[in-house]
Amino acid sequence: MAPQPPKLSLPFKTRIFISLLSTVSDAASRSDGSVNRLLLRFFDYQVSPNPMPTNSVSTSDITVDASRNLWFRLFSPSLPSDIPLPVVIFFHGGGFTYLSPASQGYDAVCRRFARKFPAFVVSVNYRLAPEHTYPSQYEDGFDVLKFLDGNHNAILPENVDLSRCFLAGDSAGGNIAHHVAVRACKAEFEALKLGGVICIQPFFGGEERTEAEVELVGAPLVSVGRSDFCWKAFLPKGSSNRDHPAANVSGPNAEDIRGLEFPATMVVVAGFDPLKDWDRRYYEWLKASGKEARLIEYPSMMHAFYIFPELEESTHLILQIKDFITHCCSSKL
Repeated sequence: MAPQPPKLSLPFKTRIFISLLSTVSDAASRSDGSVNRLLLRFFDYQVSPNPMPTNSVSTSDITVDASRNLWFRLFSPSLPSDIPLPVVIFFHGGGFTYLSPASQGYDAVCRRFARKFPAFVVSVNYRLAPEHTYPSQYEDGFDVLKFLDGNHNAILPENVDLSRCFLAGDSAGGNIAHHVAVRACKAEFEALKLGGVICIQPFFGGEERTEAEVELVGAPLVSVGRSDFCWKAFLPKGSSNRDHPAANVSGPNAEDIRGLEFPATMVVVAGFDPLKDWDRRYYEWLKASGKEARLIEYPSMMHAFYIFPELEESTHLILQIKDFITHCCSSKL
């Protein structure tokens, strides 16, 4: 008898929340390619910034460009001001289409990052598709880097060490982190220096249907249908080819990064994530391009698992990221 494939085992609370999240996102995704923002706002609980420390972390929102609603939430750990700390610039997931730094799940995740690493965390509110298509999200991310570099003395605490700056993101945010890093490698900054990139289950894709996409049809949160909707919403108007370099970063139209000083990159993959084949290809492409890359695998987990603090793998991943940041910082000494 052939061995049975492993099954995804999740706590009841996690399964219920994932089911609700999937149902709401499906209901908000209209057949004409638009998104029902009113419905999403009803279910997307927003957390206000809190200047008073909660679990040893205080938060504040800082505007970069009000005309395009570009801002970020700064998470500051409660540590002595004479201890220099790295900064993690974080891009949230949601298929380029949903959520924000104020969404309860991402506010909680970034709070944990700031406390556990420890580090200052800058969580970016970039423009969303389909109202704003490629390359709006990449432009917003890069403009935050320029804003921090030019205004850090006025807006950031004195002990922020911009020479140890990390770009991080999950899902679509991981995609943005990669593309912003490519842009940053071609730019000149006064104080900001990239120490590494952290891509947590990055949202990459292509015209091909991979083995994982075919086999993991009923996987939580991510499906071929949902992915296709998000790519259609995000990619340039008139472009339906998922081999666009924004999506298929290691494919036939990929940008050559061999000549860039692209920083060390951590790639996180989960066994029950339909994106896992694309993520492994990204890791292999980085290595083939002569770049330092670290692959972290969670065979028994699904997409976005680390957002759920009740999963022990969530805590484990935070420790893995902390180790990666420490490694990158020590290697620069």
